[in-house]
Amino acid sequence: MLADSLIDGLNAEQRRAVETTEGPLLVLAGAGSGKTRVLTSRIAYLIGVCGIPGSGLLAVTFTNKAAGEMKERVEKLLGPEASDLAIGTFHSICVRILRRDIGHLGRSRGFVIYDDTDSIGVIKQALKREGLDPKTHDPKRIRWRIDQWKNAGILPAQAAQEAFDIDDELSARFYGIYQRMLLDANALDFGDLLLQTVELFKQLPRVLEYYQRRWQYVLVDEFQDTNGIQLSLVNLLAANHRNLCVVGDPDQSIYAWRGANVRNILDFEESYSEAAVIKLERNYRSTQPILSGASAVVSNNIERKEKKLFTEQEGGDLIQFFEADDDREEASWVIRKIATAASQDARAFSNFAILYRTNAQSRAFEEELLKYNIPYAVVGGVRFYDRAEVKDAMAYLRLLMNPQDDQALLRIVNKPARGIGKTTVDRVGVLAASRGTSLGEALAEFAREATARTQGKIQAFLGLLDELRSEMASRPLDQLIGKLLERSGYLEALAKEGTPEAEARRDNLLELMASARDFHTANEGALDEGRSELELFLDQVALISDLDTWEDRTEKVSLMTVHSSKGLEFPAVFLVGMEERIFPHASSAGDAEGIEEERRLCYVAMTRAMEQLHITHAAERRRFGERNFQSPSRFLDEIPSELVEVLSRGRAGGKQARSRSSRGGESNFDYSYSQETSGGEGDIQPGMRVRHPVFGEGVIMETIGGGVNQKLKIRFARVGVKTVMLRFANLEMA
Repeated sequence: MLADSLIDGLNAEQRRAVETTEGPLLVLAGAGSGKTRVLTSRIAYLIGVCGIPGSGLLAVTFTNKAAGEMKERVEKLLGPEASDLAIGTFHSICVRILRRDIGHLGRSRGFVIYDDTDSIGVIKQALKREGLDPKTHDPKRIRWRIDQWKNAGILPAQAAQEAFDIDDELSARFYGIYQRMLLDANALDFGDLLLQTVELFKQLPRVLEYYQRRWQYVLVDEFQDTNGIQLSLVNLLAANHRNLCVVGDPDQSIYAWRGANVRNILDFEESYSEAAVIKLERNYRSTQPILSGASAVVSNNIERKEKKLFTEQEGGDLIQFFEADDDREEASWVIRKIATAASQDARAFSNFAILYRTNAQSRAFEEELLKYNIPYAVVGGVRFYDRAEVKDAMAYLRLLMNPQDDQALLRIVNKPARGIGKTTVDRVGVLAASRGTSLGEALAEFAREATARTQGKIQAFLGLLDELRSEMASRPLDQLIGKLLERSGYLEALAKEGTPEAEARRDNLLELMASARDFHTANEGALDEGRSELELFLDQVALISDLDTWEDRTEKVSLMTVHSSKGLEFPAVFLVGMEERIFPHASSAGDAEGIEEERRLCYVAMTRAMEQLHITHAAERRRFGERNFQSPSRFLDEIPSELVEVLSRGRAGGKQARSRSSRGGESNFDYSYSQETSGGEGDIQPGMRVRHPVFGEGVIMETIGGGVNQKLKIRFARVGVKTVMLRFANLEMA
């Protein structure tokens, strides 16, 4: 029978999730618990056994790849019966709806979809129309704020009412202008695809009713990653029949920075009180020591649903913990472990993954991999020296070294923006071609005949290059990079942008300075005759960047951030840089919600490992050009000592202080950020102004709970609304 074949091989909980077809269902699917098989089997069961037509089901995923794979699996199980299944991402489903029905909102069905570049261009245009300079009022920052409002389902009028400072008021004002300009252009951005669909359903109940009748069953994957507008859309579609199945894991909610709200899955049973809840706790991926260690870490979170992962696999290696003297030793140890396993145990390089918290950490590992001639791929990003901001800085260095380098000049002549635009560059190119000179020479000649304003901008740029070129021989390489980043205004431009992306780019540039300092130390006194340190450094970086021949090789070590590793698995995982202010990240310090998300991120990282998990931290790390003493991550203390094999080779007398007290369960670092207060919790009232050491000044909006776990919801002028735990927040009265 078809029913038997569809559930054959499923465990008892998986079968329940497939066969519980009516009413709301929450499937709490732990890492590696076979949720994709459950989803595809459930869809096939509804169609093949319950007789629901494929057109009567809606399945929503977060990537087009996942949607394609899911539909392919269902078609293999059922054949043509699944051809009418509506499955796709939130955005693709909404495009389908709007193409049919956006006319009810008085808009054309032939709308175009703007990407981020288009959207930023509109905001630049809007700023200019209003007499404001896009260099002063950063379009990317405004675009990011508008996107946050759209993720939360907030329209321009409400955004204007809720704006809490001057920057927010400006963004809210341009939110309205931006939307009118999109309307004039018959365009929607990605946020509009969901926002306009929800507005369509709210304004036209009959349209909503059509889709409610059409899609009798709604399934949503990765529900823990939904934001406010996505939740509204799902609730509207399921409001009548309530046949809503959501699958997810609160412990893997790691995308708050892009609007995801873990409360959506945690509060599901409040919205759907009759919901059945099924926990998938049997893990088919990892060994028990890995599962127990990851579960022990995430169990320290307050905002979660309890579950206990287990596996029927017997045995398994303990989690290995290595404490390096510094980040160079950390990278060397990791790559030597990989090289040894590949040569002695015949392990394929694709078996190994190196996971880190921030992209800037990849550089040391990439250099070690090159040293051992081990192929690698940076997943979910580009190699360190291929990142745009790093290439910009390297272009400056190339131009200092070789004034004839036209490509370097083209890259940085207007980076950061200095008023030397495309028209000027085009004219200089024509002049260079007619005179047979380099662009640099033509630029200097062009300035002599240009207007006073243009002449001043060009001369300032050329003067900057001359100034830096005159100091090349006398300044160490890292200081030269530091000066060019400062004098060019590059770092200042990123600071003004103020977005998380800009902060990450700044981190990469400061990491480049650290790389240059390492190079200087390694090569001091050993330079080739007639070749400068800068020239050797440029040669090395060129070799590191030019690795296209490795892209065709199938067997590579994977390097990626923990965020990028979501949904992947590897036989052996190296989780590196487990230090305070790196993992958990410094931006989460003192923020209870932020620390909980960092802990979930750690859980995700640990559960990528199938057979072996290696965790490292460095006692000293060169960060942003400075040597820093590092404290082990608080998450290390949360892994039971009996699950860990410690491999520590610290300096004499320093082993115990830096190795979690020899795994005795007590840390030498104070993670509490605790405060001494003169009054009790009753002294804390909404409306009070407070100052936070990281987020600055704010106003208390709400007090939540009491005792040691009391939380405060605070609206900060600089970063918006945050919920913090009173005993961790180190607040002062403002």
